[in-house]
Parts: sequence; structure tokens; C-alpha cells
Amino acid sequence: MFKGIALGVFATLLVGIAGWVTVVYTGAYNVAASDRHFDAVRWTLDTTMQRSIARRADGVELPESFPAESVAEGAGHYAESCAHCHGAPGREPAGWSRGMKPEPPHLVEAAAHWRAEEIRWIVENGIKMSGMPAFGAEHGAEEIVSITAFVSQLPGLSPEDYAALVPDGGGAHSSGEQSGGAHGGGAETE
Repeated sequence: MFKGIALGVFATLLVGIAGWVTVVYTGAYNVAASDRHFDAVRWTLDTTMQRSIARRADGVELPESFPAESVAEGAGHYAESCAHCHGAPGREPAGWSRGMKPEPPHLVEAAAHWRAEEIRWIVENGIKMSGMPAFGAEHGAEEIVSITAFVSQLPGLSPEDYAALVPDGGGAHSSGEQSGGAHGGGAETE
């Protein structure tokens, strides 16, 4: 009986591997950014991303609170490098970012779903196959912490507060300049 179960498990694994290899080598799965992932693929990628980040962020060390200067410095870095894809309070992302799949989350809402340690890990390491670059190689540890400080403050930050932190406009487009709706609030992978 045990031998029959083992053979059944082995056969199931072989069929699964054969199906996977068939999809890979035939190009059957459409990877176009204009085509949404199947729900099972989206769920798999999103869940894998969230759990991977949570696991790796547990070792991240941050100060207990962020000084106002760090938040202000992070706002400048955010305006320069992040607002084009993620938007900002009162400002939509650049139109071209809407063609990215997964679509970058609108961090004014989505940042509320992440702990500061997770935000720092994401900023430093990026996320594979999402268009989110790893800023750790280009920014020093203090800059990464300042970006983390700012992104952690984004939920609830008013357009006026953002304009005070980034008086030159902040790199994203004002709501009136951009057509189309606002982004979703989660870190969903499409």
C-alpha cells in the first residue's frame, strides 16, 4: 500500500513538472504587461512577496522614532526617485507608470499596510519582477532610513504638508493634470 501511495505522489509530481516545463518552453503563458495575471498566479506572487518581505524585515533595525529632519530629507528623495511611479499626496503618478504590471501601489494608502521595517527592506532591496528597484546600492544607509521615515508618514499626509516638505512640486503630476483614476491601495501583484 505504501508503495502505491509513493508511486501516486511521484507520478503526480512528474505530471506537474511536465506541465510546468510545457508552459515555460511553449510560451503559453502571456507575459505582456497589458494582460493581467491569472488570479492564481497573482495570488501566488502577491502572497510570496508579502511573506518574503515580512520574514526578511524582522532583522531590520530602525530608530524608535524618526526625527523631522529625516522625514524631510526622505521627502526630497521620494520626490526625486519614487513619486513618478507611486504618486504623492494630491499628486498622481506619471502616466507611463500605469502601464507597469504589477502597477506600482499608490503609497499614500498602501504604505499603511507595511511596517517601517518592511518599508526599509523594500526600499533597500527592491522587489523582483515588479519594477521596484533596489535603492541600497545607490543610496547610503542614512538615505534609506530617511526614505523609510517619509514613506512611513505618507498615510494621512495632506497635499499641503507634502507641498511644504517638497516645495518644488515633488516629481509627480498634480491630480488635475492626469487623466484616469487613482491607484489601488494594496501591494497587489497583477
